[in-house]
Amino acid sequence: MKESRSDAAFSAVMTGIMIVFALIALIPLLNILSLSLSSKVAVEMNSVNLLPVGTTLDSWKFIAGNGDIWRSFAITLFSTAAGVVLAVILNALMAYPLSKTYFAPGKIIMMLVVGTMIFKAPIVPYFLTVRGYGLYNNVLVLIVPHILSAYNMAIMRTFFKQFPAEVEEAACIDGCGMFGTLMKIVLPSSKAVLATESLFYGLTIWNQFQHPMMFISKVELYPLQLKIRQLINAGGDLSSMVVRANVNYNETTLGAAAVVFAIIPIIAIYPWVQKYFAKGAMLGSVKG
Repeated sequence: MKESRSDAAFSAVMTGIMIVFALIALIPLLNILSLSLSSKVAVEMNSVNLLPVGTTLDSWKFIAGNGDIWRSFAITLFSTAAGVVLAVILNALMAYPLSKTYFAPGKIIMMLVVGTMIFKAPIVPYFLTVRGYGLYNNVLVLIVPHILSAYNMAIMRTFFKQFPAEVEEAACIDGCGMFGTLMKIVLPSSKAVLATESLFYGLTIWNQFQHPMMFISKVELYPLQLKIRQLINAGGDLSSMVVRANVNYNETTLGAAAVVFAIIPIIAIYPWVQKYFAKGAMLGSVKG
């Protein structure tokens, strides 16, 4: 079917608008990348915009050779991987029975779940409760509080409600119980929503900042985001490193390199899950 002239014009306008927004979103990233690759003199003179000035890899060499950065990276990587796996499993085990109309307590439980989205726990009682469970200065505090999100669980429940009942009935006839049907039939056919949930949880855990600030005071347990904050604020042993005259970096270039270093894994993974993300988000929001 040939596209009409008005539809073609509308598509062109929308494409142009999207390109403009994409460029606006890309400019800060290009600026940070340029700062990380520029000399400290150029940065101190405020002459760096979208392209590096006095290109040097000294900031990146410092980041690559800093053991504290890699320790924080390992902590964040572990907490993200473990958190995503636990979150997806827990969400599936909760969302699947709640998607069945014959599960009598389902409506009441779902109302309670939605209630957690409306009524948030006050900060002080929340802090005392989490600390009371022994999670203060504990790596598990980066994982446990994030493994069940009411919003994400509702998306998965809606997706499961649309799963063909005939397929599940056939599995039951073949001798599969409810748990077996979920694990052997439903989840292998739910790559879209699983990728979407994994991306949501992964971004939440990888980028968490306020939460570790509340519950982690030991520098050796800092996740990557707190370590970046420490670098930007010239914390730890950074001050003594940047005052040396023979280095070609300063706090600004190191902070920029650390920021880029922290977002590289997300940028690398996102293209692989993008196709599932768009499909899963749409399928999980058609009906409740």
